[in-house]
Amino acid sequence: MRGTRKWGFLIAALILALMVTACGGGGASTANNSAATTDKPAATDSGKTDDAAAQPAEDEELLPEEGATLKVWDSGDQKAFIEDRAAAFEKEFGVKVEFSEVGSDKAMTQMVTDGPAGVGADVFVGMHDQVGQGQAAGILMPNDWFEEETRADNSELAVNALTYDGILYGYPKSVETTAVFYNKDLIKEVPADWEGVKSFAKTFNDAAANKYAIMWEVANGYYAFPFFGGYGSYIFGKDGTDPTDIGLNNEQGVEAATFLQGLHDILPLKTSDINGDIKKSLFADKKLAMNISGPWDIASLKESTPNLAVGLYPKLPNGKDMTPFSGVKSYYVSAYTKYPNAAKLWAHFASSAESQQKNFEMTGYLPSNKEAAESDAVKKDPLSAMFLKQFENSVPMPSIPAIAQYWSPMEAAISGIWNDKQDPKAAMDNMVNQMKSNITTGQ
Repeated sequence: MRGTRKWGFLIAALILALMVTACGGGGASTANNSAATTDKPAATDSGKTDDAAAQPAEDEELLPEEGATLKVWDSGDQKAFIEDRAAAFEKEFGVKVEFSEVGSDKAMTQMVTDGPAGVGADVFVGMHDQVGQGQAAGILMPNDWFEEETRADNSELAVNALTYDGILYGYPKSVETTAVFYNKDLIKEVPADWEGVKSFAKTFNDAAANKYAIMWEVANGYYAFPFFGGYGSYIFGKDGTDPTDIGLNNEQGVEAATFLQGLHDILPLKTSDINGDIKKSLFADKKLAMNISGPWDIASLKESTPNLAVGLYPKLPNGKDMTPFSGVKSYYVSAYTKYPNAAKLWAHFASSAESQQKNFEMTGYLPSNKEAAESDAVKKDPLSAMFLKQFENSVPMPSIPAIAQYWSPMEAAISGIWNDKQDPKAAMDNMVNQMKSNITTGQ
């Protein structure tokens, strides 16, 4: 999740709020009312369906419906991969798969309207932190038939991220988090701790020449959280599911904000003067030694920096590891699909160990599947292997709808602390009060 992710959440939250207002009810009333005129099976209390085809007996084989065809939404960089897997899937199951370019930043929001209207995808891609919004809108079918296999085959962190209220909804296909890119021509390795970073900055920094030791998108809540998580602060309870328990202004959160404020000395820029493009440009010009970002930048940074490497985050002054946010990309089966069996088969097929390894080889997507992650192709790629190592010490972004109320208040708080030297405790108290107010009023 990157700098623009927060807008996706806000748009999705606005759409859901408008739907609730229009219907005069709560939760997923629009989607559920639409179900009366669609083929969507009724949901039970467990979140699974009453449709017999959706829950065959254990000794049955899951077979696609006769005449089934599937519409799949995924991002443009996945087109070749989807076409490759679609050909193999059709050969094995006799089901044609049609690809449409709708990426993980748009698919869940679009399905809120397109699903009930009967023009949405049968299977679509999305990030794990959108599960709560999709569940509230009633557009997701649980991963029931392949649940046991999915949980056994994939990273526990990834599977847990796709589980909402105890129900597994997604079929994980890849993972991502942030770590520290560095130019080995400028620095031998990422320092073990922030004291080491500060020491290096004294020898490398030259503000007049726009030259800096390390850079990250300071006010972006995605890049700020690693400091807070590393100090023991949290957003929504210890497991990210309790919107009434916001710990960002607890003792540990204030300590994190205070430490973060002190790093302005080694990165003396306004938060508005730091973004992804600026970091890339400085890194390419050898004016930035360490660039905190994610695997989505591997290809472009390789082009600009031949001696590129990736390291783990430096340790904090408390001796603890930083805990960056992580994301899990997943396939979801639409609750409105006319072909639930075929859709489940495709989601499972396209996220299998074989498919995830092929996806890594074709596009560089980091596998969540444990077998694929241990493949020679992944282990021999030092950049990808390091990101997977950092992923295991990350915190999946909360998936409850209240996460939409985190991004703007956090940006405002960090900007005040960093740019205007605001008191960290006052800034974090104000942030948490704003979040609580927004959550209560449903903004």
